[in-house]
Amino acid sequence: MKRNWMGTLSLLAVLSVFIAPIVCGASEHSTLEKIKARGKLLAGVKYGTVPFGFVDKNNEVVGFDVDLVREIANTIGVEVEYVRVTSPTRIPLLVSGNVDMVAASMTHTVERDKTIDFTITYYLGGQSILVRVGSGINGVADLSGKTVAVQQGTTLEKNLAKANPQAKQLAFKDYASAWMALKQGRADALTGSHHILLGFAKGDKTFQLAGQRFSTEPFGMGVRQGDSDMRDLINRVLQELWKSGKYKEYYNKWFGSDPDFQMEIWP
Repeated sequence: MKRNWMGTLSLLAVLSVFIAPIVCGASEHSTLEKIKARGKLLAGVKYGTVPFGFVDKNNEVVGFDVDLVREIANTIGVEVEYVRVTSPTRIPLLVSGNVDMVAASMTHTVERDKTIDFTITYYLGGQSILVRVGSGINGVADLSGKTVAVQQGTTLEKNLAKANPQAKQLAFKDYASAWMALKQGRADALTGSHHILLGFAKGDKTFQLAGQRFSTEPFGMGVRQGDSDMRDLINRVLQELWKSGKYKEYYNKWFGSDPDFQMEIWP
């Protein structure tokens, strides 16, 4: 009997399209399943960004993001390990699987959304300027020709370039380095998230905020693209914290005021 090899091959090709996803699905596990099996949530947070994530005098990682991540781990029922990330490394570490999620004062942008998925907005900030008292800089318009310290790989760079193209940007990997440049006189100003700069100003009265906020920064936590189970769980935790009043407690703890925005709450 003459066999129809072409027909057989065609049939196998068609079957493989349907069978492959089933086989892969059986061998792969979701991020949540991996976290539970490991018994630990690997969370990317910053170690030098007061008050979101930083190392305190007791060498403990603390901050607003850190407290929220702990609530997420508690909901899953596991311990949490905080993994140090910076603005340039937080998305690559997430995409590569070195962390399960990122909570690192990260603005949700259209461009970043092409690479990872974001939760609902859990903090709404704005960009400000920090200068030395008596500098003569009273707002972003006065930064023309001035050297401004800024975090690289952030929306801060783009916002400043748009607000004042004549400002000379001096980029650093983190806030601590940028803040040191301002203190040492290597920069005329430091630009960044309003509450972060406010923390620097409170710690050193020779510096002050100048002018009004000149951007809107909706912070979201990041998960890998298509990781809907993890994203949905984080969203539920954030909304429950808001409804219970615990979010407000954390906000007051780290920012010294009530939230100035309304979190998205689903019915």
